[in-house]
Amino acid sequence: MSADTRTDSPPYLQEGGDFDRDMDYLPDRITRDARRPEHGPDAPTRPVEPGRYHLVAARACPWANRAIIVRRLLGLEDVLSLGLAGPVHDQRSWTFDLDEGGRDPVVGIERLQQAYLARDPDYPKGITVPAMVDIPSGQVVTNDFPWITHDLFHEWQDHHRPGAPDLWPADLRTEMESVMDRVFEDVNNGVYRCGFAGSQEAYDAAYDRLFAALDWLEERLTGQRYLMGDQLTEADVRLFTTLARFDAVYHGHFGCNRTKLTEMPVLWAYARDLFQTPGFGETIDFGQVKEHYYRVHTDLNPSGIVPRGPLVDGWLAPHGREVLGGKPLELD
Repeated sequence: MSADTRTDSPPYLQEGGDFDRDMDYLPDRITRDARRPEHGPDAPTRPVEPGRYHLVAARACPWANRAIIVRRLLGLEDVLSLGLAGPVHDQRSWTFDLDEGGRDPVVGIERLQQAYLARDPDYPKGITVPAMVDIPSGQVVTNDFPWITHDLFHEWQDHHRPGAPDLWPADLRTEMESVMDRVFEDVNNGVYRCGFAGSQEAYDAAYDRLFAALDWLEERLTGQRYLMGDQLTEADVRLFTTLARFDAVYHGHFGCNRTKLTEMPVLWAYARDLFQTPGFGETIDFGQVKEHYYRVHTDLNPSGIVPRGPLVDGWLAPHGREVLGGKPLELD
């Protein structure tokens, strides 16, 4: 699993071999005036303050990739700094080996683990990205990835760029949350259920569930440009980060090999449409993605050999989805 150093351990398999993702993250929220948020867990809050927080992410990780995209779409670059860990971590932590001297230039740490231990010297869980770090204290605030992007939209609106997209339309929220739930359970996490299945039965069930969901998405997107219709929303961000990695790692490395993304015509065109949208494709580094999965998951790939393919030129090919209309983004 990309976002979590806990993933290769058998204790994270349920009885029967089903992969069990631990969703118990640091629940703190960063909200406008430290108010109690309307949605989500009732957790400690800290106030939104430009320049106070540092988003630590990794281009290799799909969960962190969401936060990178949303930050860019909303124009938060000047108020929320971004630190990028390298693609390969050990059992202790993500590291900043891409930065000069191997240190994050904003917080000054070599390992993301240091921000977790600054908050809790006995922190018992995995060191995950994305993570929001409080710069003055050097402490991690939250690593609860679904709520990080949710709050970047809802709680940081005073700092959004002019014309920032409405990623959470109020009139679509109920349906959107239902769509995102299935995308998460069957696709985002579904590929991991295949890759880390501990039995043939668990793998077969995960495989069938994944491709049933992809077939459902193929049908849903046939007559509309985005998951929720004409408007790009966070639902598209969440699906995109899995599709972008599908042929490069999930198809082979995780055994999700009924069909490549490039063999699903609607989803492939949809993914190219998003890839070519400002704020999306520029966040993808296929080299880092492959290096992470094939080198970190030593139980799945003991040799550590990183495949040279697949070719990625097709991501820039015309997608033809303009005929469906919609409201494509324009960023400065």
